[in-house]
Amino acid sequence: MQPFTFQQKVFLALLGIITIAFITILVPYGGAVFWGVVLAIIFAPVYRWLLQRTRNKPNLAAFLTLLMILVMVILPLTLIAVSIVNQAATVVEMMQSGQISVSMFFSKIMAVLPDWMINLLDRFHLTSLSNLQDKLTEGAAQMSQEVAKRAINVSLYTMDFLTSLCIAMYLLYFLLRDGDKLAKRIREAVPLSRKYKQRLFQNFTTVIRATVKGNILVAIAQGALGGLAFWYLDVSAPVLWGVLMAFLSLLPAIGAALVWAPVAIYFLATGSVWEGVGLTVYGVVVIGLVDNILRPLLVGKDTKMPDYVVLLSTVGGMALFGLNGFVIGPVIAALFIATWDLFATAPEFHQD
Repeated sequence: MQPFTFQQKVFLALLGIITIAFITILVPYGGAVFWGVVLAIIFAPVYRWLLQRTRNKPNLAAFLTLLMILVMVILPLTLIAVSIVNQAATVVEMMQSGQISVSMFFSKIMAVLPDWMINLLDRFHLTSLSNLQDKLTEGAAQMSQEVAKRAINVSLYTMDFLTSLCIAMYLLYFLLRDGDKLAKRIREAVPLSRKYKQRLFQNFTTVIRATVKGNILVAIAQGALGGLAFWYLDVSAPVLWGVLMAFLSLLPAIGAALVWAPVAIYFLATGSVWEGVGLTVYGVVVIGLVDNILRPLLVGKDTKMPDYVVLLSTVGGMALFGLNGFVIGPVIAALFIATWDLFATAPEFHQD
């Protein structure tokens, strides 16, 4: 391979600078662009099916797909968000009126704890109700200050959300319509041989589809099952806790248990033994099996990654990238495995 000429070096430098500048422009709405791309990849088969049914009318097929996404995804999420806000307000009112008392919960739980656990809590000065209330008051003060700051800018956050949603939907329309052409142009621009590009791009799309569909289906199942159990046990705000379980289920293995396990412990501590035992068994057997069975089938099987890699990449991705990380993490892990596998098996990299 001959070295680059001065003109080629200047052009590559210009290409890099312009690319970095363009990415910088997209950063403020990177989440909207990211989810526009993700939804385009997931719903591309639906678009192609509609394209055949509309006799190859790409604009109509893209519009119908976008309308389907709005009805199936955006509208339900909006309704759930409204329900969460209403139930959260109810919980706050119950706490303010004394119907939900932290001191009562604390006293009942401390009365049934074994001595070794009380000694452990005592080392952290958590066995005294006054100490606990001081810590809760301090935390509540900090939280209230943060909430107040955000409440002042609530209109700004709402506008940012609506703007991001509009950008994502607008971008999604064109990605559905022109996605195949754009993907072809990107593949042609990547300076790799055809077999490398085909495998890497295939891994990229497969992992995104498997991760999003798998994690979302698991989250919906666990949240619905958990919310149904809370409703049956007459726990306040079952929709709120069900959605929280669904959100936390993005953390494999332990997510939903962070919600139902403390409630089960409270039932046991307050003498509601059958409710506590029933919720524990239900949480381990029913809610837990959903995670243990569905996630490996929907995520690990399609991505061909071990369960522990899926777990570590999901948790690490969410730690670095927030909610978007439950997709970004496994994608990076899959590309890492695919790239090293290509390197290990490619003869041109192992010539004597």
